[in-house]
Amino acid sequence: MSEKRMKLSFHQLDELDAAAHQLLAEGRSRTVWLFEGGMGVGKTTLIKSLCRALGVVSMVQSPTFSIVNEYVTHEGKAIYHFDCYRLRNEAEALDIGMEEYFDSGNYCFIEWPERIATLWPAMYYLIRLTIGPDDRRMVETALIS
Repeated sequence: MSEKRMKLSFHQLDELDAAAHQLLAEGRSRTVWLFEGGMGVGKTTLIKSLCRALGVVSMVQSPTFSIVNEYVTHEGKAIYHFDCYRLRNEAEALDIGMEEYFDSGNYCFIEWPERIATLWPAMYYLIRLTIGPDDRRMVETALIS
């Protein structure tokens, strides 16, 4: 069941930080965030901006080969960034302890979540990215519970 929806768009990278702050304000009640969108739509770029807004001190990059990266904020809080694109099946996600990450209470940003659809928790923040006219990035969100 969807509680709330927001629509944003941005074109320039400098607009991305403002969008990240809006997403954090809306999604603050959820720790698991699912990022849907095609290849090259800007999922990792948006996650980098979110991490910057949350005060991550380490370099943020796509965990394409490692499946999960852990970042630490100025306050010492962990943020987990998953890229499920290379997972062959959901069993691989269970093998790395994905459910424990979800239960940690820390932010979990998940790219390609459709690869692990049966593992999604009951409550999450869905962020769908698409490319609109003039290469504008369109963002639609939903708080799911």
